[in-house]
Amino acid sequence: MMSTPAEPIAVALPGLQPASVPPRIAVVVPCHRVRAHILGVIEDVPAMVWRIYVVDDACPEQSGRYVQSECRDPRVRVLFNEVNLGVGGAVMAGYRAAAADGADVVVKMDGDGQMAGAALPQLVGPILRGDADYTKGNRFYDLAQIGRMPKLRIFGNAMLSFMTKISSGYWDVFDPTNGYTAIHAKVVAKLPLKKISRRYFFETDMLFRLNIVRAVVVDVPMDARYGAETSNLRISKILFDFLFKHVRNTFKRVFYNYFLRDLSLASIQLALGVLFVLVGTALGAKFWFESFLTGVTASAGSVMLAALQVIVGIQLVLGFLAYDIAAVPKRTLHPLLPSGDDE
Repeated sequence: MMSTPAEPIAVALPGLQPASVPPRIAVVVPCHRVRAHILGVIEDVPAMVWRIYVVDDACPEQSGRYVQSECRDPRVRVLFNEVNLGVGGAVMAGYRAAAADGADVVVKMDGDGQMAGAALPQLVGPILRGDADYTKGNRFYDLAQIGRMPKLRIFGNAMLSFMTKISSGYWDVFDPTNGYTAIHAKVVAKLPLKKISRRYFFETDMLFRLNIVRAVVVDVPMDARYGAETSNLRISKILFDFLFKHVRNTFKRVFYNYFLRDLSLASIQLALGVLFVLVGTALGAKFWFESFLTGVTASAGSVMLAALQVIVGIQLVLGFLAYDIAAVPKRTLHPLLPSGDDE
């Protein structure tokens, strides 16, 4: 049995004045086949952290029992999932426990040792200063550090980042699969935790859900860190699944933000742009098919009629994209939300 965690430790964070009541910072560590690394991860968590939630996601190596028997850190609380829920399901379990226990900020660290505890103050700093609701690591700021990453990961991450920008609406973030994240507990309470993807799409789906509630997301530069761990992620297995989910989230986000709860000039631009492109393309196909059957070249007027609609439609869609890029949330959400005691 582990002893009751001590009260939060007051520490100096970059750009933040010391508070009379130190913030309660919790760390959630999802565990599945990480027995060889988990104790080192816990040891690396800085003293400023109030509580550590180790979530045993039906780990075949019994990581949770191993922590209970070998770890003496009084901040640690071990949670057990009866069945494997994936990294997303494990993190959601940790989020719920941390929020229920009164945490202010919840950090997610993987159990494989890839995430340096020394970077945690920089990760939570923007949230505690009121500049962000959610922060995530970005390993692509330093070009010298990028060279340390496997080439396949660089290419795959670049492609996933572009798709994530479109589906999530956060055009100013990169490295979406970076799992080193932090979130304000008030924002956790506003997310539909049961609907968030439980498997490898978890980090990307989180961004989509955060955009729907209009949370501010900030990238935090950090170094790439790779050791002897083995990734369970296989591009061939998740490529089409990720593509489908990105397309689904894109349509849902656009519908929610531009047609369901708001209607703006951008909504009209998108609707008319898509209509013009479809009609122009259909007319062009019709004229080409008739020319193919009859052997008579389509008139210049017919070609211009189809082309003009496509051109105007593309311009309207580009106008919508410019508006969408400028509409990235900039006003933090958590200062406006009531605390748990007020609800």
